[in-house]
Amino acid sequence: MHHFFVNPEQIGEKEIIITGKDVNHIKNVLRMQKGDQICVSSGNDSKEYRCEILSVSEEKVLVNIMWIEEVGMELPDKIYLFQGLPKSDKMDFIIQKTVELGVYEIIPVATKRAIVKLDQKKEESKRTRWQKIAESAAKQSKRTMIPKIHSMMTFQEAVEYAKEMDFKMIPYELAGGMKKTRELFREIKPGQSVAVFIGPEGGFDEQEIALAKENGVIPITLGKRILRTETAGMVVLSILVFCLEPEE
Repeated sequence: MHHFFVNPEQIGEKEIIITGKDVNHIKNVLRMQKGDQICVSSGNDSKEYRCEILSVSEEKVLVNIMWIEEVGMELPDKIYLFQGLPKSDKMDFIIQKTVELGVYEIIPVATKRAIVKLDQKKEESKRTRWQKIAESAAKQSKRTMIPKIHSMMTFQEAVEYAKEMDFKMIPYELAGGMKKTRELFREIKPGQSVAVFIGPEGGFDEQEIALAKENGVIPITLGKRILRTETAGMVVLSILVFCLEPEE
């Protein structure tokens, strides 16, 4: 069943109004008509609205709420991915896959060794594109919320932003001991917040690692193999999914 997101104010007691680009998608791409059924979410809670289309026009799609489900598609913890800016279109891939895995928020980080440099105009354009990728991935994976793509931060700003989070980790090639990594993951419980720092292609600068340590960010190893920047975040998210996904 096709899944769409709307703003909370578009949801009434019995009906939901869909506007914007999804109208064209429903009307001209999917060619849906009165009586067809869709799923709708507000993007900021666990509710999924099962709906039947009442009418389709050029400006809006009106749907009737048949029933509401608490689907529990989200991870019990809020996972914040602090991603060092990678080259080319790797960020697109990282956003798509980590949203599928359940990330809560993605923060692009300008690190010392990052090759990519974005000015304000380029950043706004990129962030608009990245947010659309996050929305598309959230729809595909049947999530009930759309992860936010935060505005770009410096490494120092990112460390400060993560300061109050329950767990903070930074995969680092010079960190040793899988025992320490396993122990850290075992300590994470449902309902907590987790910050994950991933470096760009060139990795983190030693001063960045020192700053992270000073602020309670724990260096961990993900094994003896060196992982690409687009792989490392997915490895951490996959482990967190395994550890945190409720048993049924």
